[in-house]
Amino acid sequence: MIAGRLFLVPCVLSGGSKPADVLPAPVLEQVRRIDSFVVENAKSARAFLSACAHPRPIREIAMSELNEHTPEAAVGALLDPAMRGQDLGLLSEAGVPAVADPGARLVAAAHAAGIRVVPLVGPSSILLALMASGLEGQRFRFHGYLPVPAEARRARLAQIERESAQSDETQVFIETPYRNDAMLADILQACRDDTRLAIAAGLTGTQEKIRMDAIAAWRERAVSLGKSPAVFLLLAASRGRR
Repeated sequence: MIAGRLFLVPCVLSGGSKPADVLPAPVLEQVRRIDSFVVENAKSARAFLSACAHPRPIREIAMSELNEHTPEAAVGALLDPAMRGQDLGLLSEAGVPAVADPGARLVAAAHAAGIRVVPLVGPSSILLALMASGLEGQRFRFHGYLPVPAEARRARLAQIERESAQSDETQVFIETPYRNDAMLADILQACRDDTRLAIAAGLTGTQEKIRMDAIAAWRERAVSLGKSPAVFLLLAASRGRR
């Protein structure tokens, strides 16, 4: 039997976005042809598939969850529909799957099993933020989440600022939305005046906000980010740019 394919399905980044506004028509057509999904969160996945106008009743779509709590030993079995010849979709809670997302484990298992992996075009908050930042786009590093305790987070920020200055490299990281303002406060405390900071929040949504400025300017104009999903980007001044 020929194995099915694993389609990596992008999801909307903002709750206020419609799939048709951010996903190409061929991607939506492919999503509607898939009847089995591995998802990070079943509730949000059902809402997304409904908004995609999936032709099958949502209750009839096969859905298994894969998240940070899924044991490693259970990941391989999630590929069973593909092993039986069905196409399978991998769906993150927001954005593209398998990037800063537990779905990467399923993709690795698919490669090991000889299942074809097919990435579909859609919004990535990391790349959209980098595009809009005005910072170095040829050399960049994504750190995911930084430490939660304030002292450890400020120490890590100082470290990645030094690395940015040494390598002329944009440093990209994210935070749980309810800690956005605490993260911004720590950035403004830990980083130098001439380091440039970009923040992209609510990307592709109706409340989208993107700003890039020097740390000194951020300190002068206090802002509250609220709980909108945000991407933070730092580029420290190197000797060549001072």
